[in-house]
Amino acid sequence: MSAPRPLRLLSLLLASSGIAVAHDHAQDPTLRASEPDTPAIASPVVVPLDAGNRAALPRHAVEAVAHGQTLRCEGVSLTALLQAGDAMPDTPLRGPHLARYVLVQGRDGYRALFSLAELDATLGNAQVVLADRCDGQPIGDDAGPLRLVVPGDSRPARGVRQVDSITVIVAP
Repeated sequence: MSAPRPLRLLSLLLASSGIAVAHDHAQDPTLRASEPDTPAIASPVVVPLDAGNRAALPRHAVEAVAHGQTLRCEGVSLTALLQAGDAMPDTPLRGPHLARYVLVQGRDGYRALFSLAELDATLGNAQVVLADRCDGQPIGDDAGPLRLVVPGDSRPARGVRQVDSITVIVAP
């Protein structure tokens, strides 16, 4: 969008007489400030899944339906696990953290993604639990020993069984 006609005429008149005129940057979309300096964020960050790290975190009980069966599971919040593993800040996400995602992979190669933003309590606030017990028992090798339970999902597609790695990555 160009400047109003009287302002353009004044700018031309001043410029022709050798007086410099400041350009209105707000009206020129091709001009922008340089990218802000942002601290480097480690990527990828592999989150420790060992029992010792999980034992230090609060436990949560969740219920979800998977393949017609109701699961009553308990484990640790994925958000708390990421924060304890220095893969997610414990303050509201801003800036470059909003372009990070969580890749959860099972032993069989099955993978699911979550954005860090959807896990943040001030944004998506998705409740996701890395469970190690279901129906009062440790999860067997067929689905465990660790299983991701996502009670808010309409279907259990991101409920990764046999979880063997969780990695936080900066999107390209």
